[in-house]
Amino acid sequence: MLRRPQLWIGTGLIAAVVSMMFALLYVGGNVNPRGNLRDLPVAVVNSDRGADTGGRHVNFGDQVVEGVRNAAKDDKSIDWQIVSREEADKRLGQGKLFGALVIPEDFTATIGGLTAPPAAGQAKVTPPTLTVLTNQAAGSIGSSMSSQAAQKAAHAASERIGQELLQRAGAQQTPLPAAAQLKLADPVTVTVADGHPVGSRSAMGLSAFYYALVLVVCGLLGANLVNSQVDTALGYLHADFGPIRKREPVQHTSRVRTLAIGMTLMLGLSLVMGTLVEVSTVAILDMDASHLGLLWLYSVATIAVVGIGGLALFAAFGTPGMLVATIVFIAMAVPSSGATVPLQALPGFFRGLAEFEPLRQITEGLRSLLYYGAQADAGLTRAWISMGVALVAALVFGFAVARLYDRRGLHRIPRSGAEAQAPEAAGAGEAPEAVEAADSAPSAEAVAPAKA
Repeated sequence: MLRRPQLWIGTGLIAAVVSMMFALLYVGGNVNPRGNLRDLPVAVVNSDRGADTGGRHVNFGDQVVEGVRNAAKDDKSIDWQIVSREEADKRLGQGKLFGALVIPEDFTATIGGLTAPPAAGQAKVTPPTLTVLTNQAAGSIGSSMSSQAAQKAAHAASERIGQELLQRAGAQQTPLPAAAQLKLADPVTVTVADGHPVGSRSAMGLSAFYYALVLVVCGLLGANLVNSQVDTALGYLHADFGPIRKREPVQHTSRVRTLAIGMTLMLGLSLVMGTLVEVSTVAILDMDASHLGLLWLYSVATIAVVGIGGLALFAAFGTPGMLVATIVFIAMAVPSSGATVPLQALPGFFRGLAEFEPLRQITEGLRSLLYYGAQADAGLTRAWISMGVALVAALVFGFAVARLYDRRGLHRIPRSGAEAQAPEAAGAGEAPEAVEAADSAPSAEAVAPAKA
């Protein structure tokens, strides 16, 4: 066997393509997130009411917003969205923002207090503060990127404000001490807070991705298990138990019927697997989760749809179907899911994949269930619609290809003698029971050697 070139060439080509494809997809999608970053949504909230200084109304919050807008003209990596605090909280709670820069109501007033002469008995002046909100529920890397961008914008604004304050201080008759001038040069304190907290047992915002990956893997493994068990029950495959080999009598049946049997069995298995996944993660591992009934339904449906999709690929491609399913549901799905690296930081090819790859839709639905109170606008509606479309596509594709193979007489096990006439009789209107009876009858070629 090892001397056969076909064995080495065929196996080597498959291994080479698979290894190269996985490397290009997995590493290619995540190798340069900053270089690929485009339009990461980050909010700017300007609640500053301004203050009257020197006979005129001043609003340093507007200056911060204007500085952010000017910086955005030359840098397209961040999509700065000017919104109210209520709108920012809403979008953070739906996963539509990765972070926010918040300017408080008293921002200008506290800045003015830095240059005003201290009154007798006045308490210590409160420094002006800008708050950067993060959102780990939308993705830890995306939240970190937004936080860094917001902090950079805040420090740049502090430097611009500091230059203006130093000019004002220089115009005063009494010069400021060196320490005071140093403080005025960078007057704003930047604080970081969690804009949408997640539970301590949420894998820092990654539990939705890991849960989604478990559901996809269970669906694929379930499809592979069902496919092999159905073939074993029909006598198409041997069942090996250690040194013992068992094979059931061959039961010739159509590809359409075989696929229907497998999909029905997959539906039953998805109930068991989806239930055990939720019990294992929520009850045993104490993962933070709510809406447990809806989470169970979502888990069962996801495993069922992925499994039915896998069975459709097995029916269409045969043995290579497992490889095709792995590429579709794992190799192309993981890097385009937006679960670790945000979609805005992926190359254009992976952003295109994310529009239809299942793992991205599954993960967004789970984020809504686990982090955002099962809000429809937080990705749950899109997930259910995508799941329905995928189910219909798998059923149409699988049964259409299986029916085509049946009509062309491409049987999985060749028939001989009387068996070869059974499909023709069935095609002429003979009942399926008659076909099965003909399948079980011994052929003339099989009987003759026995008599001899």
